[in-house]
Amino acid sequence: MKRDQPARYLEEIRALMGIAWPMLIAHLAQMGTGVVDTVMAGRYDAMDLAAIAIGYNIWLPLYLFFIGVMLGATTLIAQDYGAGRIQRIRDSLPQSLWLALLLGMIAAPLCYFADPLLQLLDLDSATLEKSRGYLQATAFGLPAAALFQALRCHTQGIGIMRPFAVASVIGFLANIPLNYAFIYGKWGLPEMGAVGCGWATAISLWLSPVLISIYMARASHLRPYLPPLRFVPPRLSQQLEILRIGLPMGLSFFLEVAVFSIIGLMIATLGNTAMAAHQIAYNVWDVVYMFLVSIGSALATRVGHAIGAQNREGVRRALQCGGSAIFFVGGVFTLLLLSVPGSVIGLYTPDPAIHQAATALIALAALFILIDAAQVITSFTLRAFKDTTFPFLVLCGAYWFITLPLGYWLGLVLANNATEGTMGFWKAMIVGVAISTAILVRRLFVTLARPLPKLAAEDHLPL
Repeated sequence: MKRDQPARYLEEIRALMGIAWPMLIAHLAQMGTGVVDTVMAGRYDAMDLAAIAIGYNIWLPLYLFFIGVMLGATTLIAQDYGAGRIQRIRDSLPQSLWLALLLGMIAAPLCYFADPLLQLLDLDSATLEKSRGYLQATAFGLPAAALFQALRCHTQGIGIMRPFAVASVIGFLANIPLNYAFIYGKWGLPEMGAVGCGWATAISLWLSPVLISIYMARASHLRPYLPPLRFVPPRLSQQLEILRIGLPMGLSFFLEVAVFSIIGLMIATLGNTAMAAHQIAYNVWDVVYMFLVSIGSALATRVGHAIGAQNREGVRRALQCGGSAIFFVGGVFTLLLLSVPGSVIGLYTPDPAIHQAATALIALAALFILIDAAQVITSFTLRAFKDTTFPFLVLCGAYWFITLPLGYWLGLVLANNATEGTMGFWKAMIVGVAISTAILVRRLFVTLARPLPKLAAEDHLPL
């Protein structure tokens, strides 16, 4: 090993964590917003809480779709940054904003006119009305949510995540008094319950792009990567380039949520105890996944920088550091869950029946986390190479054609009781993620063996 290699690895780890930590803070703040909505609505009325839960699970997939699509811009910007193509980075932001605005303007009516979907749920009239009102209020914030993701993905491609973290934390803090005012009718506002929560969410969603825009405009280190403030017409070619990379990621996020929702609905047929145990295990995985995906996103950015710079050694170093960090975090959580499952479950419920059912699932969740860590490494690294369609097809096939039918067979056909049934679904999830991970690992090895993709020799300036 060369004498300066340890210093380079230390520098890589610092750069990686410099992206990952602010992203994790932002993700925690966004998760906290959902927790605040749940707690404040739950203290108001159980029906309003149910209405918010129903509405949230309708607009959340749309929000995740925004994130996936706009991450296509992050991949492009990361490579341009590594190549020193400053003008291309500047030019990409207006086109990302145009595309985000288009997505938001499509999603908002889908959310506002969600009655056909609500009718399928066979809700009582009062809950239906509250769910409709919550969705209609939230719909006004969806264009802002898409714009926020465009701005966030622009800075992420450069490798600067502090604006995203700051805007997310302030948005989380602002959501608390907004909920208090709109749900309970304080400070001269009418008492609106679930509908008020929707309006508070919409205002928070608009606050986020305003805050991140102010931060970006005032940050001197970001100024070289921002275009001048003027009208720029849409350019279809640039937007199609973002869509080519981002659309498979957006569909992956959307379909993954859909698969887990269907599994949850099937487990619900096994009884309340089974559903509660599943929800605990799923929530534990969801929390750990935030840590994994934060490091994975940083890994994709750093690999993209190295690809843009045509630095094969940099690609290898970023992959080694990012992969090691992801496996370390996944391993720590796996050991924690296997060592003290009772303590983890005790944070959620004192019910002995749920505790017993969840204990078996926690062990499976620990195994799922370890395999999922490998999938995060492979899929996010492939994303840096602009390889998103193949992972989407693999994940779609594994989840929809292996996990779902196998889960139905193990969980509802072969199982003798609710606990066995719930475990059957989790075993099917593990099989699905293991198969998809094995295929993606093979794909990654093939990709790494090839020469680095060449970039067009335009706007190539030293950083």
